[in-house]
Amino acid sequence: MRAPQSPATRHLGRFLLDRKAYACALGKAGITGNKREGDSATPRGPLPIVSGRFRGDRAHKPFGYESFWQRIKPEDGWCDAAFTPTYNTPVSLPHPHAHEVLTREDHLYDRLIILDWNISRRAHRRGSAIFLHQARIEDHQMRETEGCVALEARVFAKLAPRLAQLTAVHVV
Repeated sequence: MRAPQSPATRHLGRFLLDRKAYACALGKAGITGNKREGDSATPRGPLPIVSGRFRGDRAHKPFGYESFWQRIKPEDGWCDAAFTPTYNTPVSLPHPHAHEVLTREDHLYDRLIILDWNISRRAHRRGSAIFLHQARIEDHQMRETEGCVALEARVFAKLAPRLAQLTAVHVV
């Protein structure tokens, strides 16, 4: 994955797969080598792929590698409360600390891939919930993320079987 160097478009990049490039959205602060919770930046480096999730009420389970894809349930969340034992881990809702709800009203998490940023070796305040998910499109423009990598829904659906075969997403 590569991102343009223009400050005006630092939230836009290119997702490279099988010698093809697809537009992707990045964090509104661009790419950083020093990721912090809440900085709205996408972390630079290899982000190992942990697992895939999908909303069964909105999206079909992607074909291929069925064991990779897990259905998102209404009680699924992700803790982003630093200095708690559940920081940057999946949690069941309701949850007493700050968290994201994975069954969002918008369609961003209809399909998503959990990337290992600060999961296997957690450090408080280094950032949480870095996912590869579906992009927000407004006025025919791909919008920035809060630090995740995002692909258009039709592109994500098309690439889903291949994404399950990858070991990491490299942000450079």
